[in-house]
Amino acid sequence: MKATGIVRRIDDLGRVVVPKEIRKTLHIREGDPLEIFTDREGEIILKKYSPIGELGSFARQYAEALAHSTGHVVSITDRDNHIAVAGNGKRELMNKPVSKALDEVIEKRKMVAAAGYEKEYVPLVESEAEHYAYQVICPIISEGDAIGSVVIVSKDERSPMGDVEKKLAAAAAGFLGRQIEQ
Repeated sequence: MKATGIVRRIDDLGRVVVPKEIRKTLHIREGDPLEIFTDREGEIILKKYSPIGELGSFARQYAEALAHSTGHVVSITDRDNHIAVAGNGKRELMNKPVSKALDEVIEKRKMVAAAGYEKEYVPLVESEAEHYAYQVICPIISEGDAIGSVVIVSKDERSPMGDVEKKLAAAAAGFLGRQIEQ
């Protein structure tokens, strides 16, 4: 485990402050859930919790079904990573961090449908020079929290995204959000 050199005391209510530097490095925002574990050596481990990560294989199956029926690349994200990706070009997104722009779309809870040349186009990963001809992004909302997104993209300039893709993304996002609530 990496030592940080930061020491914090527990207050009278049993609380401890996670230092800002660590929160920034791990992209932990106010209100983010953390899992708490202990190990045999008596260490306490805090891990950022991803509700969508709990749906791992289910999310993969859903992404594969959408990709198969639409012929597009489908990604299901949490607020940090692309956790389930299906379709041609899945290596470009799988397990990659979401871009700041995509996280802002999720936070704002708005659907985006754009072509790659439009100013509304949202980069999906920060460091890659990825480019898709068309995209639809729909945030996943669970118990009032924006926790991820369903992304449908196409590299084929002859396959614009229409109402069908928007409705499929919205249906998938709504369904996944309700699954997490149960």
